[in-house]
Amino acid sequence: MDLLALADFNLVARHEGFGRAARAAGRPKATLSRRVAELESSLDLRLFERGARTLRLTQEGRALYERTGALLTELDEAAAAIASGVDSPRGRLRVSAPLLFSQTAMGRLAADFALKFPDVRLEVTTEDRAVDMVEEGYDLVIRVNPDPDESLVGRVFLRDRLVVVANPALERPKDGSAVPVVVRGAGEGSAAWDVVTPAGRARIAVRTVLGLSSLIMVRDAVRAGVGAGRLPVSLVSRDLAAGRLVQWGDMDGPEIALWALYPSRRLLSARVTAFLDHLRDAFPQGHPDELAAYLEDRWCRAPRSTDSASATATGTTAWADRLGRDSIIVPEE
Repeated sequence: MDLLALADFNLVARHEGFGRAARAAGRPKATLSRRVAELESSLDLRLFERGARTLRLTQEGRALYERTGALLTELDEAAAAIASGVDSPRGRLRVSAPLLFSQTAMGRLAADFALKFPDVRLEVTTEDRAVDMVEEGYDLVIRVNPDPDESLVGRVFLRDRLVVVANPALERPKDGSAVPVVVRGAGEGSAAWDVVTPAGRARIAVRTVLGLSSLIMVRDAVRAGVGAGRLPVSLVSRDLAAGRLVQWGDMDGPEIALWALYPSRRLLSARVTAFLDHLRDAFPQGHPDELAAYLEDRWCRAPRSTDSASATATGTTAWADRLGRDSIIVPEE
């Protein structure tokens, strides 16, 4: 397969048109069209459906683009690294992270990473929705308890748990009547919360009085005494220690697990490896107490001075060693 023709095909697919690709690369449109036609001829496949005003990938073209785009990027970066004599992470790194983690921890994580690896252009997008990593061009996504996905590989880097908390002035009814609660989202929700306490399991009857779109807003409303709430222990640990909130029990259910996910069919780039190591360094044991301490300490210390090359040298091996106890979404091929 002609690598130059393959690179031109990827350029056209990425820009969704011969004209846009030609303008972006400063190349003649006719040259790109000829190269793609030669690639189609050599493969005996149609890679694009060509309309009067539109150009879209065929199923075969989409498969080729998804399998070769990252490989070509890695080749370009390897050539650049060799030419510069520096083998360190560089280039663009796109990360998608959930709302709460972004609001609390990601700002400092991103800043420290940018200082440690100045040749990487980190871009973080905050969203709770499921994203198509290949279609939307993400290198890595962070998600909470993701559904199994055979196209992604990932490992847990942090764990948390939900607790039921309330303002000390809000008493839990002893007669079993419903407690006012603040929830994330809209709607009534469940009529009862099952909790685990030192005395055993219990059920708390609840009635929703306030629905908010952010857990930080839920915490603030709970602190104000509007009602009880279900919140990650890392988010309320300082309030519990200071007596601003009291804990009524742990929610009975699965723990919160934060996963770092990336496409299984891509080579693990130096950028992604460096970011995974960065997460490992921030939360060595992956325990809720580490996240709570990280949030309390954020912006209160000078960034560590770390040699980029040595930080990268630990690579995937150290990452896998620490998290070997965790399963992956699917086995790596």
